[in-house]
Amino acid sequence: MKRLFVLFAVLSLAACNSVYVKPNSLIPGQVIYADRGGYGMKRSIKEQLQSRGYHVVVGTATASRDVVSGADSIEIDSAVIPDEVRYIVKVSERSEKFNPIWCTFNGFWWWNFNVSVADQQTGEELMTWRGRACQNSALRMLDDILDEMEVSNAGNE
Repeated sequence: MKRLFVLFAVLSLAACNSVYVKPNSLIPGQVIYADRGGYGMKRSIKEQLQSRGYHVVVGTATASRDVVSGADSIEIDSAVIPDEVRYIVKVSERSEKFNPIWCTFNGFWWWNFNVSVADQQTGEELMTWRGRACQNSALRMLDDILDEMEVSNAGNE
């Protein structure tokens, strides 16, 4: 039933989202590396993983430098990923847009993002997600995706 719900959620937003998921591939309680900062999606993924019992780390900062691109200045951080990290989550996102008309009852913010989860032990990419959605819709989809990805015999169901 849960898979049917995930399939329905993914298909209902097929025009806005493209998701590849390897089911039963995340082991709850493992250490996950995620980049520092970010807009709503990056922050929300870290919070959601922590609430599910994963230990989320951002690594140890080693350097920071500013890169000037046209009129914009971008800060690039370098970090050391700890050896005990099992999974890496990468999120690239555009700045969130306040959208009170389209997202009135769904979080007010419009997100446009790409997410990837990879296993450091096997080198395998476990999930890719390119999407655009209102904040609350994206968070519900994230929950559904994580439900499908987590190993079912680990006591989560």
